[in-house]
Amino acid sequence: MKPLLLLLSLLLIACGRHEPVPVAPSTLPRFEVKVQTAGLQPGTAVEEVVGTVRSKLRAMVEAKVSGRVLEYLATPGGIVKAGDLLARLDVQEIQAKVDQAKALLDQAQRDFARQQQLAASNATTRQETDAANARLKVAVAGVSEAETMMSYARVTAPFDGVVTRKLADVGDLAMPGKPLLEIEAPTALRFEADLPEAMLDRIRMGATMPVKIASVTAPLEAIVSEIAPVADPVSRTFQVKLDLPAAEGLRTGQFGRVAVPVAETQLLLVPPDAVMKRGQMELVFVVKEGIATLRLVKTGKVLAAGVEVLSGLEAGEAVVISNPAQLADGQPVTILP
Repeated sequence: MKPLLLLLSLLLIACGRHEPVPVAPSTLPRFEVKVQTAGLQPGTAVEEVVGTVRSKLRAMVEAKVSGRVLEYLATPGGIVKAGDLLARLDVQEIQAKVDQAKALLDQAQRDFARQQQLAASNATTRQETDAANARLKVAVAGVSEAETMMSYARVTAPFDGVVTRKLADVGDLAMPGKPLLEIEAPTALRFEADLPEAMLDRIRMGATMPVKIASVTAPLEAIVSEIAPVADPVSRTFQVKLDLPAAEGLRTGQFGRVAVPVAETQLLLVPPDAVMKRGQMELVFVVKEGIATLRLVKTGKVLAAGVEVLSGLEAGEAVVISNPAQLADGQPVTILP
């Protein structure tokens, strides 16, 4: 036990007498640089919410009557005009009703003509003539109804657009409630996102909000056009729709993000020339006591006043803004006016 105590005592004495090793002065040449102080500026904190680009005008086209698909002309990606034939159905039952209605109409017309001849010679009553006229009107309405049902055998495009999905083929049974295809108008697009309940009071109708789409270089200025009045009972979110301006490369179904302002805050900004990118890293040189020190930072938004720094830098520190890529870590510098 005593040898152990003696060893511990010697270690404590050695630690108490330890002196720091002097750091050798830098052998790098002195470099002239310009610096700028990182400062705080008022700004708006935002939270990005994901969403999808959708067409403002889209429809699931379905048949109004039941029947087998005899002809299917719609193809995905095909451009159609309002009224163009998309599919034709086999509706023999309806054709039989049309033939029946026309036969009844022919009989009613003959009966009414005979009653008019009898009425001219006072050989019939007024009631019989009125009844024949009523039967004729019913027969005319029956033919109109049957022909209208027959017209439903032709499925046509409801508006000008592009066929985005094909949901049936020749031989399939078409019926009301079973979509045959999906069509969208590609000229009018909007961005749809589901906002959490806590963020709903941060937006308003007609407000302009930036939307980022991967295929579009710059953020798009979208206008809030619709806010759902009730929340989704499962996700507790409200759907918000924003009208998008026309842009090259913008298509329905694309993924995007909308920046929703959530609070007023202070942003730490530095000039864009101060930030260097090396792979996935973002770096700046901070000058303190005539020495340039490399600092790893994380940036945020790029504003007109500068680049937002989220971490790695404090307000009031001087960052190099002239040729920082030519510096080395620990290099002595001279600050130019």
